[in-house]
Amino acid sequence: MVLKLHNTLSGKKEEFVPLKEGQVGMYVCGPTVYDYFHIGNARPFLIFEVLRRYLKYKEYKVKYVSNFTDIDDKVIKKANELEMEFSVVAERFIKEYFQDADCLNIGRADVYPRATDHIVDIIDFIQELAKKGYAYSVDGDVFFDVSRFKEYGKLSKQNLDEIRAGERIEVDVRKKNPFDFVLWKEAKKGEPCWESPWGKGRPGWHIECSVMSRKYLGESFDIHAGGADLIFPHHENEIAQSEALTGKIFAKYWLHNGYLKIDNKKMSKSLGNILKIRELCQKYDGSVIRHFLLSAHYRTPLNFSEEQIEQSKNSLETLTNIIYNIQFLKKQGQLSEKVNSEGKALLNIKTKMEKKFIEAMDDDLNTPVALSTLFVLAKNVNKYMNNERIKNINVLDEILGFYDKYGSQILGFESITKKEEDRKIKNKDIEELINNREIARKNKDWKTADMIRHELKKIGVVLEDTAEGVRWKKA
Repeated sequence: MVLKLHNTLSGKKEEFVPLKEGQVGMYVCGPTVYDYFHIGNARPFLIFEVLRRYLKYKEYKVKYVSNFTDIDDKVIKKANELEMEFSVVAERFIKEYFQDADCLNIGRADVYPRATDHIVDIIDFIQELAKKGYAYSVDGDVFFDVSRFKEYGKLSKQNLDEIRAGERIEVDVRKKNPFDFVLWKEAKKGEPCWESPWGKGRPGWHIECSVMSRKYLGESFDIHAGGADLIFPHHENEIAQSEALTGKIFAKYWLHNGYLKIDNKKMSKSLGNILKIRELCQKYDGSVIRHFLLSAHYRTPLNFSEEQIEQSKNSLETLTNIIYNIQFLKKQGQLSEKVNSEGKALLNIKTKMEKKFIEAMDDDLNTPVALSTLFVLAKNVNKYMNNERIKNINVLDEILGFYDKYGSQILGFESITKKEEDRKIKNKDIEELINNREIARKNKDWKTADMIRHELKKIGVVLEDTAEGVRWKKA
């Protein structure tokens, strides 16, 4: 079976053939670290990490890079609000990112480059563009001249005549044309800055990803991925500046996930419906959120609602209970060494589900169909378990192996295959929740603090606020 991926560049599914046989270079746009990331941000972080898992399953050697934008208008604004250095704010929310990513079981990238660690590389890149006539400076700012790059718009399928000035384009009368984008920004009073040939300043957003992907993956690599909102102008601009510099293809395959809404409304600060992963992880197991995010094809729109997340919770409980029952039965012993007709039938279904799983994932990462195989098999496992005849240990091991390989290793539902003794909450987890509650209280985030107290109560933990601090005990 052949893996096919929908390439935004061509607008169609293409057979995946890496630039180097057996090796894959993959760059996924990471977060701007000024706040906790929300469920819309989580979708690309999670789905493309699943692609990395699947590529590894298919025995590719994958180098996976995901950046941190640690200098940006939003980071500076947050630093000013908190009266902190921008670097302190960035460092804090990088740590918060990892905590929330761990909740969702998003595996670590091989490299997490930060923009501020690559200022020299960025300046060198811009100087090379200027030498080739693609960049020009005005009053300490440096712009990319899009009119010089004849293929501008090939990713977003737009041309300069169709793009309206002012729509996601920074209007600046100093530009040669409205679509030119900034590579280097002149320093404003009180802002962090670095020395450059154009004076003190800082890098533009688009140049950061071009420089960091080139440094860690080379001038050309296989997969560049992110949310659909990044197609224009971010990814379009990355292509322009990268290919203008090297004259080579930048990324061979461009993958983009669809938008996510909350109760059929776009997430926005004005509506007050930004749903942060930190809040969700205090209410649901990370596997539940993970199931929800994988329940629709990554390129289709996805709508979050309490009803849908509860459905995901119930679905995961179904799988967890089946695996727990198998583990429990194995502990009891009294299992047959001979496979009976019911066992053979179940193994045949397992084989069919394996084939269907692979076919679905090969078809542009069709996770909802891949997910369905876990539940079709679960239904038949239930019938087998409820049969009065003695169960076969090899059949049970085969079923556990299926869920470990496809459910846990590829789709990332580690919690469903945990052993019984690992399911119990540990004291260190309780203390971490209490610590998070204290942080919320200090920030006057009473909603989060109350939510954590409620969740602790549900697992039998009683809190007592004293003058010496918080004490807890198990009811």
